[in-house]
Amino acid sequence: MAKAVQKTGISQAERHPALAGRNASAAHVTLSVLEPAERVSLRAPEASLAALSKALGLTLPKKPKTSASKDGRFALWLGPDEWLVIDEAAGDPLGDCGKVKQLHSAVGVSHRNVAIGVTGPGVEATLSAGCPQDLSLTAFPVGACSRTIFGKVEVVLYRTAEDTFRVECWRSFSDYVFTFLSEAARDAAA
Repeated sequence: MAKAVQKTGISQAERHPALAGRNASAAHVTLSVLEPAERVSLRAPEASLAALSKALGLTLPKKPKTSASKDGRFALWLGPDEWLVIDEAAGDPLGDCGKVKQLHSAVGVSHRNVAIGVTGPGVEATLSAGCPQDLSLTAFPVGACSRTIFGKVEVVLYRTAEDTFRVECWRSFSDYVFTFLSEAARDAAA
């Protein structure tokens, strides 16, 4: 939501983060809005992966549902030639990709996405209320990621610990996703 700010006769929009100040918890699940991060939607052919991996400081994963992480930067495999790169350490993954001469497409999507942390022993039941995938630890181990559906919305799920997921969604759907997760967490606790 933007609020107009008057400065020397010129109105300027002031940006407020989506879901600012929201959190929720139930008996077995806690929801939190994660800190803003730099994000890049990356597309590249196999021949460009070595150079991109070197520039990003981590090896881009090549298998479905896999991820790579190093020093606060994550690369989530979304398709045969597609990754979501997330940097929580104040790095510049878009700038790093910009130094690579090999064929690729890197688009900054930092303001498009919002991340919600879902933590606790009821995390699988909470997410399963809106996601058709098997999210058991056996089928979706720590480090697994997937672009999928949650309710009526496309999201990216990333399991960061046995009882913790990062849910990436577009900011325009973030209220829907957070509210759905809150209701599902209450139901999982019942």
